[in-house]
Amino acid sequence: MDTHDPDQPPLTDLIIPFQLESSGLRGRIVSLSSVINQILAPHGYPAVVNQLLGETVTLCALLSSMLKYEGIFTLQTSGDGPIPMLISDMTYEGHVRGCASFHEDRLQALTAEISSSPGGLSGASLSSWLGKGYIAFTVDQGQHAERYQGIVELQGQSLVSCVQHYFTQSEQIGSGIVLAVGQGQDGIWYAQGIMLQQMPEDRNKNHLSHTEEDDWRRAMMLLQTCTESELLDPSLSPYDVLHRLFHEEGVRVYTPMPITKGCRCNRAKVEGILAMMSEDDKQEMRVNGEIRMTCEFCNQDFVF
Repeated sequence: MDTHDPDQPPLTDLIIPFQLESSGLRGRIVSLSSVINQILAPHGYPAVVNQLLGETVTLCALLSSMLKYEGIFTLQTSGDGPIPMLISDMTYEGHVRGCASFHEDRLQALTAEISSSPGGLSGASLSSWLGKGYIAFTVDQGQHAERYQGIVELQGQSLVSCVQHYFTQSEQIGSGIVLAVGQGQDGIWYAQGIMLQQMPEDRNKNHLSHTEEDDWRRAMMLLQTCTESELLDPSLSPYDVLHRLFHEEGVRVYTPMPITKGCRCNRAKVEGILAMMSEDDKQEMRVNGEIRMTCEFCNQDFVF
Protein backbone atom coordinates (compact mmCIF):
# COMPACT_ATOMS: atom_id res chain seq x y z
CA MET A 1 0.00 0.00 0.00
CA ASP A 2 1.31 3.45 -0.88
CA THR A 3 1.81 5.73 2.12
CA HIS A 4 1.24 9.44 2.25
CA ASP A 5 3.74 11.83 0.66
CA PRO A 6 5.10 13.93 3.57
CA ASP A 7 5.42 16.93 1.24
CA GLN A 8 1.66 16.97 0.71
CA PRO A 9 -0.89 18.21 3.28
CA PRO A 10 -2.45 15.52 5.50
CA LEU A 11 -5.57 13.82 4.22
CA THR A 12 -8.45 14.46 6.60
CA ASP A 13 -12.25 14.53 6.76
CA LEU A 14 -12.46 11.12 5.11
CA ILE A 15 -13.80 7.63 5.68
CA ILE A 16 -11.47 5.06 4.13
CA PRO A 17 -12.67 1.43 3.84
CA PHE A 18 -9.93 -1.20 3.97
CA GLN A 19 -9.39 -4.95 3.99
CA LEU A 20 -6.68 -7.12 5.48
CA GLU A 21 -5.75 -9.46 2.64
CA SER A 22 -4.23 -12.15 4.85
CA SER A 23 -7.50 -12.67 6.74
CA GLY A 24 -10.24 -11.00 4.69
CA LEU A 25 -11.22 -8.85 7.68
CA ARG A 26 -12.68 -5.47 6.77
CA GLY A 27 -12.65 -2.14 8.52
CA ARG A 28 -12.90 1.63 8.31
CA ILE A 29 -10.64 4.47 9.34
CA VAL A 30 -12.18 7.90 9.93
CA SER A 31 -10.02 11.01 10.00
CA LEU A 32 -11.51 14.38 10.98
CA SER A 33 -10.03 17.84 11.34
CA SER A 34 -11.89 20.71 9.63
CA VAL A 35 -15.25 19.00 10.13
CA ILE A 36 -14.79 18.40 13.85
CA ASN A 37 -13.75 22.02 14.38
CA GLN A 38 -16.70 23.30 12.35
CA ILE A 39 -19.03 21.28 14.59
CA LEU A 40 -17.48 22.26 17.92
CA ALA A 41 -16.52 25.90 17.35
CA PRO A 42 -19.99 27.55 17.15
CA HIS A 43 -21.04 26.26 20.58
CA GLY A 44 -18.18 27.21 22.89
CA TYR A 45 -18.66 24.06 24.96
CA PRO A 46 -16.40 23.30 27.96
CA ALA A 47 -13.38 21.13 27.11
CA VAL A 48 -14.83 17.87 28.45
CA VAL A 49 -18.05 18.36 26.44
CA ASN A 50 -15.99 19.04 23.31
CA GLN A 51 -14.00 15.89 23.99
CA LEU A 52 -17.03 13.64 24.41
CA LEU A 53 -18.94 15.20 21.51
CA GLY A 54 -15.88 14.77 19.31
CA GLU A 55 -15.82 11.09 20.23
CA THR A 56 -19.55 10.80 19.51
CA VAL A 57 -19.18 12.38 16.06
CA THR A 58 -16.21 10.14 15.20
CA LEU A 59 -18.04 7.01 16.36
CA CYS A 60 -21.12 8.07 14.40
CA ALA A 61 -19.05 8.32 11.22
CA LEU A 62 -17.38 4.95 11.87
CA LEU A 63 -20.63 3.12 12.57
CA SER A 64 -22.66 4.67 9.78
CA SER A 65 -19.96 3.81 7.25
CA MET A 66 -20.25 0.12 8.17
CA LEU A 67 -23.94 0.06 7.24
CA LYS A 68 -25.72 -0.10 3.91
CA TYR A 69 -28.60 2.37 4.02
CA GLU A 70 -30.06 5.43 2.36
CA GLY A 71 -31.13 7.76 5.10
CA ILE A 72 -29.82 9.04 8.41
CA PHE A 73 -27.82 7.21 11.07
CA THR A 74 -28.01 8.68 14.58
CA LEU A 75 -25.89 7.96 17.64
CA GLN A 76 -27.26 9.45 20.86
CA THR A 77 -26.57 9.16 24.57
CA SER A 78 -29.12 9.99 27.23
CA GLY A 79 -28.29 10.05 30.94
CA ASP A 80 -28.92 11.76 34.27
CA GLY A 81 -25.41 13.17 34.70
CA PRO A 82 -23.99 16.68 34.20
CA ILE A 83 -23.90 15.97 30.44
CA PRO A 84 -27.36 14.47 29.83
CA MET A 85 -27.17 14.31 26.03
CA LEU A 86 -24.64 13.80 23.24
CA ILE A 87 -25.96 13.37 19.72
CA SER A 88 -24.54 13.08 16.23
CA ASP A 89 -26.14 12.02 13.00
CA MET A 90 -24.83 11.35 9.53
CA THR A 91 -26.53 10.99 6.17
CA TYR A 92 -25.54 8.25 3.77
CA GLU A 93 -24.05 11.03 1.62
CA GLY A 94 -21.50 11.88 4.33
CA HIS A 95 -23.02 14.99 5.93
CA VAL A 96 -22.46 14.89 9.69
CA ARG A 97 -23.48 17.14 12.57
CA GLY A 98 -23.56 16.99 16.37
CA CYS A 99 -24.47 18.81 19.56
CA ALA A 100 -24.65 18.31 23.32
CA SER A 101 -26.50 19.51 26.39
CA PHE A 102 -24.99 20.04 29.83
CA HIS A 103 -25.82 21.45 33.27
CA GLU A 104 -23.24 24.18 33.75
CA ASP A 105 -23.21 24.32 37.57
CA ARG A 106 -23.05 20.54 37.98
CA LEU A 107 -20.37 20.22 35.32
CA GLN A 108 -18.17 22.92 36.86
CA ALA A 109 -18.45 21.36 40.31
CA LEU A 110 -17.65 17.88 39.03
CA THR A 111 -14.74 19.12 36.90
CA ALA A 112 -13.20 20.85 39.93
CA GLU A 113 -13.69 17.72 42.07
CA ILE A 114 -12.21 15.33 39.52
CA SER A 115 -9.31 17.67 38.68
CA SER A 116 -8.19 17.59 42.31
CA SER A 117 -8.35 13.78 42.54
CA PRO A 118 -5.22 11.63 42.05
CA GLY A 119 -6.20 10.42 38.56
CA GLY A 120 -7.28 13.83 37.32
CA LEU A 121 -9.65 14.32 34.41
CA SER A 122 -8.05 11.53 32.37
CA GLY A 123 -9.02 9.01 35.03
CA ALA A 124 -12.72 9.94 35.14
CA SER A 125 -15.17 7.26 34.08
CA LEU A 126 -17.89 7.81 31.50
CA SER A 127 -20.58 7.51 34.17
CA SER A 128 -19.09 10.47 36.05
CA TRP A 129 -20.03 12.76 33.16
CA LEU A 130 -23.09 11.09 31.66
CA GLY A 131 -24.60 9.34 34.69
CA LYS A 132 -26.94 6.39 34.30
CA GLY A 133 -28.71 6.01 31.00
CA TYR A 134 -28.37 4.50 27.56
CA ILE A 135 -26.79 4.88 24.16
CA ALA A 136 -29.03 4.47 21.12
CA PHE A 137 -28.22 3.60 17.50
CA THR A 138 -30.91 4.58 15.00
CA VAL A 139 -31.22 4.10 11.24
CA ASP A 140 -34.02 6.11 9.64
CA GLN A 141 -34.60 5.52 5.94
CA GLY A 142 -37.74 7.58 5.68
CA GLN A 143 -41.41 6.71 5.65
CA HIS A 144 -41.04 3.89 3.11
CA ALA A 145 -38.72 1.74 5.21
CA GLU A 146 -38.83 0.33 8.73
CA ARG A 147 -36.92 2.36 11.31
CA TYR A 148 -34.25 0.41 13.20
CA GLN A 149 -33.07 1.21 16.69
CA GLY A 150 -30.68 -0.54 19.03
CA ILE A 151 -30.19 0.48 22.66
CA VAL A 152 -27.58 -0.50 25.22
CA GLU A 153 -26.91 0.68 28.75
CA LEU A 154 -24.24 3.29 29.34
CA GLN A 155 -21.57 1.27 31.07
CA GLY A 156 -17.82 0.99 30.85
CA GLN A 157 -14.97 3.45 30.91
CA SER A 158 -15.67 5.07 27.54
CA LEU A 159 -18.10 5.49 24.66
CA VAL A 160 -15.96 3.07 22.66
CA SER A 161 -16.45 0.33 25.26
CA CYS A 162 -20.23 0.92 25.20
CA VAL A 163 -20.32 0.49 21.43
CA GLN A 164 -18.16 -2.63 21.52
CA HIS A 165 -20.41 -4.10 24.22
CA TYR A 166 -23.46 -3.45 22.05
CA PHE A 167 -22.04 -5.26 19.02
CA THR A 168 -20.76 -8.18 21.07
CA GLN A 169 -23.92 -8.70 23.14
CA SER A 170 -26.75 -7.52 20.89
CA GLU A 171 -25.47 -8.15 17.38
CA GLN A 172 -23.04 -11.01 18.13
CA ILE A 173 -20.47 -9.37 15.86
CA GLY A 174 -16.89 -9.18 17.08
CA SER A 175 -15.76 -5.56 16.87
CA GLY A 176 -12.56 -3.73 17.66
CA ILE A 177 -12.30 0.06 17.86
CA VAL A 178 -9.50 2.46 18.67
CA LEU A 179 -10.27 6.16 18.76
CA ALA A 180 -8.66 9.40 19.84
CA VAL A 181 -9.90 12.98 19.98
CA GLY A 182 -7.70 15.84 21.11
CA GLN A 183 -6.78 19.48 20.77
CA GLY A 184 -3.34 20.33 19.45
CA GLN A 185 -1.06 23.12 20.61
CA ASP A 186 -2.43 25.15 17.72
CA GLY A 187 -5.89 24.97 19.29
CA ILE A 188 -7.21 22.79 16.48
CA TRP A 189 -9.17 19.64 17.30
CA TYR A 190 -8.20 16.37 15.65
CA ALA A 191 -10.08 13.07 15.67
CA GLN A 192 -9.31 9.68 14.22
CA GLY A 193 -10.80 6.24 14.72
CA ILE A 194 -10.35 2.74 13.33
CA MET A 195 -12.94 -0.01 13.43
CA LEU A 196 -12.50 -3.68 12.53
CA GLN A 197 -15.39 -6.14 12.47
CA GLN A 198 -15.89 -9.79 11.77
CA MET A 199 -17.90 -10.44 8.65
CA PRO A 200 -21.72 -10.66 9.07
CA GLU A 201 -21.64 -14.19 7.69
CA ASP A 202 -19.31 -15.22 10.53
CA ARG A 203 -21.99 -14.57 13.15
CA ASN A 204 -24.17 -17.26 11.51
CA LYS A 205 -21.56 -19.90 12.25
CA ASN A 206 -21.65 -21.87 15.47
CA HIS A 207 -17.89 -21.68 15.72
CA LEU A 208 -15.11 -19.91 13.88
CA SER A 209 -12.35 -22.10 12.53
CA HIS A 210 -9.01 -22.08 14.31
CA THR A 211 -7.55 -20.07 11.44
CA GLU A 212 -10.36 -17.49 11.65
CA GLU A 213 -9.94 -17.20 15.41
CA ASP A 214 -6.17 -16.76 15.03
CA ASP A 215 -6.69 -14.12 12.32
CA TRP A 216 -9.11 -12.21 14.54
CA ARG A 217 -6.89 -12.32 17.62
CA ARG A 218 -3.86 -11.22 15.61
CA ALA A 219 -5.79 -8.31 14.04
CA MET A 220 -7.03 -7.19 17.46
CA MET A 221 -3.53 -7.34 18.93
CA LEU A 222 -2.20 -5.20 16.08
CA LEU A 223 -5.08 -2.75 16.39
CA GLN A 224 -4.43 -2.26 20.10
CA THR A 225 -0.82 -1.28 19.44
CA CYS A 226 -2.10 1.94 17.87
CA THR A 227 -1.35 4.83 20.21
CA GLU A 228 -3.26 8.03 20.84
CA SER A 229 -0.26 10.06 19.72
CA GLU A 230 -0.23 8.26 16.36
CA LEU A 231 -3.94 8.84 15.83
CA LEU A 232 -3.63 12.55 16.68
CA ASP A 233 -0.39 13.26 14.81
CA PRO A 234 -1.39 15.72 12.04
CA SER A 235 1.72 14.79 10.05
CA LEU A 236 0.47 11.20 9.66
CA SER A 237 -2.24 10.55 7.10
CA PRO A 238 -4.77 7.76 7.71
CA TYR A 239 -2.91 5.76 5.04
CA ASP A 240 0.30 6.10 7.07
CA VAL A 241 -1.49 4.88 10.20
CA LEU A 242 -2.93 1.83 8.41
CA HIS A 243 0.46 0.98 6.94
CA ARG A 244 2.13 1.16 10.36
CA LEU A 245 -0.47 -1.15 11.87
CA PHE A 246 -1.19 -3.71 9.18
CA HIS A 247 1.59 -3.71 6.57
CA GLU A 248 2.40 -7.34 7.39
CA GLU A 249 -1.26 -8.28 6.88
CA GLY A 250 -1.38 -6.82 3.36
CA VAL A 251 -3.79 -3.91 3.85
CA ARG A 252 -5.85 -2.95 0.79
CA VAL A 253 -7.63 0.41 0.82
CA TYR A 254 -10.71 1.33 -1.18
CA THR A 255 -12.13 4.59 -2.50
CA PRO A 256 -12.40 7.12 0.34
CA MET A 257 -15.65 8.90 1.12
CA PRO A 258 -15.45 12.60 2.00
CA ILE A 259 -17.16 13.85 5.16
CA THR A 260 -18.62 17.33 5.43
CA LYS A 261 -20.39 19.20 8.17
CA GLY A 262 -24.02 19.42 7.16
CA CYS A 263 -27.04 20.66 9.08
CA ARG A 264 -30.54 20.16 7.73
CA CYS A 265 -32.06 23.20 9.40
CA ASN A 266 -33.52 25.98 7.25
CA ARG A 267 -35.87 28.90 7.64
CA ALA A 268 -38.84 27.10 6.10
CA LYS A 269 -38.61 24.22 8.62
CA VAL A 270 -38.39 26.61 11.57
CA GLU A 271 -41.27 28.64 10.21
CA GLY A 272 -43.32 25.46 9.99
CA ILE A 273 -42.66 24.77 13.68
CA LEU A 274 -43.79 28.28 14.57
CA ALA A 275 -46.94 27.87 12.51
CA MET A 276 -48.02 24.94 14.70
CA MET A 277 -47.65 26.94 17.93
CA SER A 278 -50.49 28.76 19.60
CA GLU A 279 -50.65 32.55 19.50
CA ASP A 280 -50.16 32.63 23.29
CA ASP A 281 -46.93 30.61 23.01
CA LYS A 282 -45.63 32.82 20.23
CA GLN A 283 -46.48 35.93 22.22
CA GLU A 284 -44.44 34.65 25.16
CA MET A 285 -41.47 34.04 22.87
CA ARG A 286 -41.47 37.58 21.46
CA VAL A 287 -38.74 39.98 22.56
CA ASN A 288 -38.98 43.52 21.19
CA GLY A 289 -41.37 42.27 18.54
CA GLU A 290 -39.07 39.45 17.39
CA ILE A 291 -39.06 35.70 17.84
CA ARG A 292 -35.56 34.20 17.77
CA MET A 293 -35.13 30.44 17.36
CA THR A 294 -31.72 28.76 17.38
CA CYS A 295 -30.77 25.43 15.79
CA GLU A 296 -29.19 23.26 18.50
CA PHE A 297 -26.89 21.57 15.99
CA CYS A 298 -25.31 24.49 14.16
CA ASN A 299 -26.20 27.34 16.56
CA GLN A 300 -27.71 29.36 13.70
CA ASP A 301 -30.35 31.93 14.66
CA PHE A 302 -33.60 32.37 12.78
CA VAL A 303 -35.32 35.67 13.52
CA PHE A 304 -39.01 36.29 12.78
